[in-house]
Amino acid sequence: MMLSRRDTLLVGLGGMAATLVSGAALATTVEELTAEFTGGTAPTEGELTLTTPEIAENGNTVPVEFNAPGAVSVLLLAAGNPEPAVATFNFGPAAGAQRGATRIRLAQTQDVIAIAKMADGSIRQASNNVKVTIGGCGG
Repeated sequence: MMLSRRDTLLVGLGGMAATLVSGAALATTVEELTAEFTGGTAPTEGELTLTTPEIAENGNTVPVEFNAPGAVSVLLLAAGNPEPAVATFNFGPAAGAQRGATRIRLAQTQDVIAIAKMADGSIRQASNNVKVTIGGCGG
């Protein structure tokens, strides 16, 4: 079977459209991600420390640290990004400390949120507002 240029273009455009539609369907909100991670349990403050800069001169590389003694898992979210899920850290029984550090991209001034599942089943949350002067996600 021979494909003409027109047929090839149509197949290519169809593939691109399918990719865009499935990508839009995968995009979730902070509330949906939080509900999925916590199983519907309301988070409380305490036992989780989130460290971020107040002002990030460049949103391409913003340092983020957390310390969550007794945590089993920690979810990092960037509320203003097109895709808010940043990272999930899981800790096993041999973990010496339940803390982590990374650098993230921020599209604009927004809240960075850390949610921790504790070993006792409780949920802890901390958030910081980071002012971004130059956006890192195309802004």
